[in-house]
Amino acid sequence: MRTTMLMWCMHTRTVKIPYPLLCACALLTSWWHALNTRMCCTNLPSPAQRTRRITQMAMRALSGVRLGLRTLGAPACRLPWRASSARSLATGSHLLSARKFTDKHEWILVENGVGTVGISKFAQESLGDVVYCGLPEVGTKLKKLEEFGTLESVKAASELFSPLTGQVTEINVALADNPGLVNQSCYDEGWLIKLTVDEPSELDDLLTEDAYKKYVKSLEE
Repeated sequence: MRTTMLMWCMHTRTVKIPYPLLCACALLTSWWHALNTRMCCTNLPSPAQRTRRITQMAMRALSGVRLGLRTLGAPACRLPWRASSARSLATGSHLLSARKFTDKHEWILVENGVGTVGISKFAQESLGDVVYCGLPEVGTKLKKLEEFGTLESVKAASELFSPLTGQVTEINVALADNPGLVNQSCYDEGWLIKLTVDEPSELDDLLTEDAYKKYVKSLEE
């Protein structure tokens, strides 16, 4: 019955037969011819032996057919690295779009209700090599655009202004011994302070990365 149904499906439509199924069919055919040849010999096995042999061959052939049918119906394999790459790209894009800027060249990145503040690449390049970072104490409460510190370089000094209203929860203590981190990694290791975000709606007043780029370009023209 299984063989008849398989042949009917093959005649009614064109299907791609996988290699395991072809092997199973070929093996079943060869065993069937071998069995007929043996049964024509004078030394025939007993009825019980013939039954066991036929059963064994049928089960082996059926296993091959099942393997082939599973291959036919198997879903396409997914490439994990593609999904992983897509998640990585989406995450990076989200973090980048979450970074906001002020027109005084500070940036803030909010994660889990805490904002990390630093200065932009344009600001650190304009300032030159930073030699001193004057930062507030932890616990200091700041208003939006309130001055909270100073950066000094070999050629200039620049005040720092808070992008949002909040309370300072952490300062970058590494800048005390290595203020040059502001130049080397202004968006990462050269961050300045972290503060709570008391007025989330104030984020809407800040510049997106694209808007900030246009603003900087207008200053350079």
